[in-house]
Amino acid sequence: MRRHLRPLLLTALAASCGMAFAASADQVPAGRLPAWAVPQSYRIAFKVDPAQTDFSGTTTIKVKLAQASDHMWLDGAELKVSKVTVTDAAGKAHDAKYVEADPKAGVVRVDFGSTLPAGEITLKFDYTAPLNAQLQGLYKVTAKGQPYAMTQMEPISARFAFPSFDEPGFKTPFDISITLPDSQVAVANTQQVSEKPAGQGWKTVTFAQTLPLPTYLVAFGVGPWDITPTAEISPDAYRSKPLPLRGIAAAGEAHRMSHVISETPSIIHALENYYGFGYPWDKLDVLAAPDFSAGAMENAGLVTFRDWLLLLDKDSPARNVRGSFNVTAHELAHQWTGDTVTLAWWNDIWLNEAFATWMQEKVTEEVHPEYRADLDRVRGAQGAMANDSLVSARSIRQPITGNGDIMTAFDGITYQKGASVIGMFENYVGDKTFQKGMHAYIEAHKFGNADADDLVNAIATAAGKGDDFKHAFKSFLDQSGVPYVQTALEQKNGQTVLTLKQSRYLPLGSRGDSQRIWGIPVCVRYGTADGSKVACEMLDKATGSVALPGASNPTWVMPNANAAGYYRFSLDKSELDALTKEVAKLSDTEQLAYADAINASFEHGDLDAGQVLAALKPLTESKTSQVATAPLGQLEWIYHHVAKTDAQRARIADWVKAAYLPRLEALGYQRKAGESDDDSLLRSTLAAALGLDYKLPEVRAELLKQGEAALQKNTDGRLNLAAANPDLLGDALGVAVQTQGKSAVDALIAELPQTSDPASRNGMLGGLASVEDPALAEQVRDFALSKPVKVGEMASLLRSGRDTQAQRDAMWSWFNGHYSQILARTGSFAGGFLPMLAGGGGCSTGEAQRLQAFFQPRINDAAGIARGLAQTTESIELCAALTAKQDPASITH
Repeated sequence: MRRHLRPLLLTALAASCGMAFAASADQVPAGRLPAWAVPQSYRIAFKVDPAQTDFSGTTTIKVKLAQASDHMWLDGAELKVSKVTVTDAAGKAHDAKYVEADPKAGVVRVDFGSTLPAGEITLKFDYTAPLNAQLQGLYKVTAKGQPYAMTQMEPISARFAFPSFDEPGFKTPFDISITLPDSQVAVANTQQVSEKPAGQGWKTVTFAQTLPLPTYLVAFGVGPWDITPTAEISPDAYRSKPLPLRGIAAAGEAHRMSHVISETPSIIHALENYYGFGYPWDKLDVLAAPDFSAGAMENAGLVTFRDWLLLLDKDSPARNVRGSFNVTAHELAHQWTGDTVTLAWWNDIWLNEAFATWMQEKVTEEVHPEYRADLDRVRGAQGAMANDSLVSARSIRQPITGNGDIMTAFDGITYQKGASVIGMFENYVGDKTFQKGMHAYIEAHKFGNADADDLVNAIATAAGKGDDFKHAFKSFLDQSGVPYVQTALEQKNGQTVLTLKQSRYLPLGSRGDSQRIWGIPVCVRYGTADGSKVACEMLDKATGSVALPGASNPTWVMPNANAAGYYRFSLDKSELDALTKEVAKLSDTEQLAYADAINASFEHGDLDAGQVLAALKPLTESKTSQVATAPLGQLEWIYHHVAKTDAQRARIADWVKAAYLPRLEALGYQRKAGESDDDSLLRSTLAAALGLDYKLPEVRAELLKQGEAALQKNTDGRLNLAAANPDLLGDALGVAVQTQGKSAVDALIAELPQTSDPASRNGMLGGLASVEDPALAEQVRDFALSKPVKVGEMASLLRSGRDTQAQRDAMWSWFNGHYSQILARTGSFAGGFLPMLAGGGGCSTGEAQRLQAFFQPRINDAAGIARGLAQTTESIELCAALTAKQDPASITH
């Protein structure tokens, strides 16, 4: 996103800007706005024609001044304000002055012209602004040649759309009206209450006043929207009236929203039942955005999504169908945690995102247990651990020092680590007790704001816990890192005991300090004569122990029972061997935790590649696809970074072939009538891995048949994309691109601008991203910057092709030559992503050094670059250190 806060002396600013009014000597806010001016309500009116490049607006804000002042601070960015009127408490109106105090941060000062006493005042702003080109604020997109204007305000982009107190702690009602061309449709947070002619081909649409919202949840859209007939979600014990539900999409596309409309009522009812509080807004619209910077956004009453998540039909890829439900459940969970109760400041964004992630998993397990959200929870936590193992990792509750910290807070630490920590303490106190605490938290802060203490205190009270519990919970919120629990079995006084030692997990080559203490609820599964048992202890010191009553002798231990804990563990060789023999007896979640423990030991330098291959092999026999395929990521790293000879690479490829090819051949390469989503997803996973990563000839031959068929032209000259299994379209086109070369690349580049279907577009982008020929890779990267590729699609073409040093060098050279274009297209929302885009996947000291040399002088080009640079550099250095440790010969031993 785009702004760094930079304090300036106001006296110097006054001189440079030639201000007409006397200025006091306070500084430009370099963080939160002063608390002595608080908005009470907004009336925002827009005049928008999506066909134009600019829009105009009038924003009226009632503000309560807690002290006398001759000025006030608020937020505004790239707004051309023509007039500001201030009306004092006595009703007297006069002109005020709007000054861009810190344009880079989007902070402005309004000078009243005289000192006004404490009390309520009204500010009215008349302005124009550009329709944003970087998918932020009020931005412009095109679908099938028709323009649309829509909003994305989170986290701090409302300031691009209207003058505002653009912070989550300021919640007020909003009155929204939009003047738009007669032929267009307007939608917003609340229901439309009137439509009146505005003359000369324009009309004005007015919407009902909202309940209190922060600016980042204000949403509206203008364009030739296609809207489904209004459905109703039935009343229940928590909501007395039917809830109107609509789907909104680009022209001609709303009929493809029937699936999400049919799934949504079950999600709403599940959430209402859990929270004991009815859906609070006056309607629910779900909108398929033609282009979007996020996956989805929880705007109150008008939830926006990437179009492929909502535009579904019988041929949609299984991953899209499952993703649609999961993301919808996440965004609708926000209507309670985030929208009804809002974080007070951005350091607590986890109160929104971690809870929505955690709650989505609950809803999915209830409504679609076959989706195995319990496994998604574990895999999500393990993905977060990869980032959390960096010294440069954020804390869940990260102090905010500038806009960059706000922009980079939307990551796996906030979402998946946060959800895992919530689940761990829910498991510790019990789910009913935790739910009781959540009810109290929502009730105490509904339509207001809350912070971490409010939540932790509510759970502690419900559980009858004191300061020790609160300290344990906050130990995971307020410090970064993954706890590392090292274990050893001992016999003490005739009893089996598992000793525990905690530290911070640091991979080989890390410069971090491992001395760190958490309050960890450790639960251990262990073998008994008749099966297994679970024992738990709170480990809140450097060392501790868990008694294992009834343990068999010898026994085996799984130090993270049900994978409920956010920590990594280690076992000595004999204990690991014992657990490996018993892996099949573990639950699916525990088997995933076992796979992560093998990965952690490898990255810690305790296991070599050959030992990893042996330890992971038993997992491939699991009937659960997520467990069976868990080794693939680790094996791919070994394949690219450890194997040096053809024989070593062949050893890994043979391992993969023996483990997975029979399963893929049993599934076949086409959908079967009535097959499960799980089979479709497994087919996709295995086809991609075996065909593109390991290049097994028999798999590539099958994919090539589909790719070649998809590249054949129909009688209308368009590609026959429907000839491929929709679940495999991207993989099939990828093999075709690698085999046919330029003719396939040219065909896909020509087809993409003619295709609006998001699943087809994703498939074609996936095919292009698989290109290997250096000249064609350059052509694809150039295409990524062109208008036919949406801003939100660009990264899908630029992230790939990094397996070899030569590929990374080529990407690096291209990035250097096109940096200004990339920044211009994405800088307002992707600053933290830019270093990874340039150097991600690197694995040498030289690559780390060149990344630092390039970005250090450019650290202020976009908010978030500093953190992205630190994390990408550290990841490259750790990869280099781990690679240097390896003995390639271990693969063939």
